[in-house]
Amino acid sequence: MPFARLAAATTPTCHIGLGLAAVGRPGYINLGRDRDLGADRGVETLRTRTRELLDAAYAQGVRYFDVARSYGRSEEFLADWLRARPEADDVVVGSKWGYTYTAGWTTDAEEHEVKDHSVQTYERQRAETAGLLGDRLDLYQIHSVTPDSPALTDKELHAKLAEAAARGVTVGFSTSGPAQADAIRAALAVTVDGEPLFRTVQSTYNVLETSAAPALAEAHDAGLTVIVKEGMANGRLADPYAPQALKDVAAEVSLGCDAVALAFVLRRPWAGVVLSGAATAAQLASNLHAAVVDLDEEQLAVLTALAEHPREYWERRAALPWH
Repeated sequence: MPFARLAAATTPTCHIGLGLAAVGRPGYINLGRDRDLGADRGVETLRTRTRELLDAAYAQGVRYFDVARSYGRSEEFLADWLRARPEADDVVVGSKWGYTYTAGWTTDAEEHEVKDHSVQTYERQRAETAGLLGDRLDLYQIHSVTPDSPALTDKELHAKLAEAAARGVTVGFSTSGPAQADAIRAALAVTVDGEPLFRTVQSTYNVLETSAAPALAEAHDAGLTVIVKEGMANGRLADPYAPQALKDVAAEVSLGCDAVALAFVLRRPWAGVVLSGAATAAQLASNLHAAVVDLDEEQLAVLTALAEHPREYWERRAALPWH
């Protein structure tokens, strides 16, 4: 599977990836976007910003990059960078299908993305992804599976995904919502011709939302690579929004709240890749310090106590405005 290259890497940042959700489109729900991106969010401005982020990430040892059909032009921006950097042949690329971007490059659209896990959407978006990333695509995931997703029971879709796997693309799924654990366990039971279909799972896990941990440990034990998204809780764990307890621990280790929050995730034995969602090179550099943060048991206990009830967490996330 593609992540074997990451496991064999010698850089301490090999288990930190870069997600392009925050820079592939002008609007997103991360806090602080006005400060991070400013007013100019034209296509070429964000293309340049993405290129600079990818350059910085690659130079600092990051080798996994995460995009999606619904992240505006993220696949296009990444494809442009890959063509310009032929030496980056050790990069592992993951994308996702299942949401269609509908905001028309605006920040105030009534609807920014539409979810559809049908076979028809898979075939359309798989062709779109192939047109941009070609054979550089290593991993293709169903975007935001929930327990009621038809993707868990659609045998025709499973057969299509198994065909893609037979052609060399690793097949996975991501999850969201307060019932992530249920979705993970249901996906682990999906088989084609007696073999498990999915080889990766990408889930939200952070200091505030830890409910998926037991199911992610089960997925890891079943042989799946676990990718952690939203380790910064869409900016809620970064200065100046971070809880005071997190700020206190960050002061103790003389690093940023972001590095401490991501270090907490990296400590999980089942976490294969932890995504940075940085929108600036400075944020990325700070995030990457997570690889060297050494948290003691008392500090871990303080951070563990910050966990919210999953329903409360996801209600707060749903209320975040698109900026």
